[in-house]
Amino acid sequence: MTETTLPRTETATSPVLQTIGVVKTFGGVHALRGVDFALAGGEIHALVGENGAGKSTLIKVLTGVYRPDDGQVQFRGEQVTFGHPSMAQQAGISTIYQEVNLVPLLSVARNIFLGREPRTRLGLIDTRAMDRDAAKLIGQLGIHLDVRAELGRLGLGAQQMVALARAMSVDSRVVIMDEPTSSLEAPEVATLFEVARNLRDQGVGLIFVSHRLDELWQLCDRVTILRDGQHVHTGEMADVSRAELVSHMLGRDLAQVERGGATDFGESHLRDREPVLTVRGVDARNTLHGVGLDVRPGEVVGLGGLLGSGRSETVKAVYGALPTTGGEVRVGGKDVRRNSVPDALRSGIALLSEDRKAEGIIPALSVRDNIALAVLPRMSRFGIVSEARIDALVQTFMERLHIKASSPRQPVGELSGGNQQKVLIARWLCTEPTVFLLDEPTRGIDVGAKAEVQSLIDELAEQGLAVVLISSEMDELVEGADRVVVLRDGAVSGELDGAHLSSSDLLAALAGDIAEADAEAQQTDSPEQTADQTRLGGQA
Repeated sequence: MTETTLPRTETATSPVLQTIGVVKTFGGVHALRGVDFALAGGEIHALVGENGAGKSTLIKVLTGVYRPDDGQVQFRGEQVTFGHPSMAQQAGISTIYQEVNLVPLLSVARNIFLGREPRTRLGLIDTRAMDRDAAKLIGQLGIHLDVRAELGRLGLGAQQMVALARAMSVDSRVVIMDEPTSSLEAPEVATLFEVARNLRDQGVGLIFVSHRLDELWQLCDRVTILRDGQHVHTGEMADVSRAELVSHMLGRDLAQVERGGATDFGESHLRDREPVLTVRGVDARNTLHGVGLDVRPGEVVGLGGLLGSGRSETVKAVYGALPTTGGEVRVGGKDVRRNSVPDALRSGIALLSEDRKAEGIIPALSVRDNIALAVLPRMSRFGIVSEARIDALVQTFMERLHIKASSPRQPVGELSGGNQQKVLIARWLCTEPTVFLLDEPTRGIDVGAKAEVQSLIDELAEQGLAVVLISSEMDELVEGADRVVVLRDGAVSGELDGAHLSSSDLLAALAGDIAEADAEAQQTDSPEQTADQTRLGGQA
């Protein structure tokens, strides 16, 4: 039966939300195999597993996106079948997704109250009341945003906080957080955790999904682990070690997925090479100010900085996807025409975007078509595409990157986040680039997939590619890069390499940026606004 309003029948010990023997298949592939899961009110419950383990499918079953093929979903003591996500939301289940699922062309306030806008007596939207209530919710999160601003003009971190405000605006008994910290910096993560604990103290049950394993012990009370669509462990978070958690997730020894360090090229050996990518004095209105860097063949150069520092904007400018007002980009000594993606591609530059949903995959197309998209012109003669050559190429990269799919014809939107990321990497490797710009390549993917991507980056560098790596995880930059260029407010503020490239040195560089930004903020008329622009104003 379908329920949208249910009596409060749960007790302090009974689950507020649970599944019993839930099964879900796609084209003969079992995504969930008889999964049992139970969430209590007043707890924060971690849900972990490799990409493809079934986490996203389970969440979609719980929220009415999918109907289970077998088994039960129970909410507040009653069996339910939500026919649509809106029914789950009306019943009291809110979801905050890793990739913000809001409307970019609408204002912050409209997104928070979308479908529930306050109305005047004439039935019109009460904009004043809506903006007032939205500002109050945003204020409770400790951030300062213009609620009348268009959402799409904000950075991903700010958009994620708006999604959190939307969830808070609903009287929810369950809040599901699917990778909510993936786009946030430390201050926003601390705020999110504080809000989550407050909700728990009010009796709300929270499901928390994160691949940043340290966050699980900071926040969660219990943990459930899935592997290959099956439930393998549930227990107290404090009773499981990191090694045990990863062992359960992978079903094998952690040593099997441990990777080596960064590239094996010595630092002096790299310095003897001529740069393959040269960036000089790149300016972009209100975002970049004279950015410059060099990347040599076989070198991994990391870009470090706070949210809004200009990391994503730098690689987009190099790729021609961000309009620039000055500067030059050269590959192999040849100029790349500014603001021209086609010329960048012809020059051998490839960009893996941070936002794979909006700027990467085409969900309705197959794995095959998504991989082949960038090389179709090369695969055609007189306008006729060679299907056999495409099939062979796709099969090669699916095997090389260990992409898990029922077949190359499976819609890419049905794959896990880690496998979608591998599809995008395969797409650009097909173009045989000489420069690979990687913006958060391991964001939102599990330990096993992350290790595979990190090893692949090392392999590409060893083969002579020039790699630019953006990551919000300091350890990933320190372990995976030969040098790290630190950005602040759209300009280069420093560089770390050799013995000076360590987590403590990088943290000190970023802390120095924070201190300088705070000092400058105190000299302005609106310090809170300045801090917001630094932390939330743009993409990472």
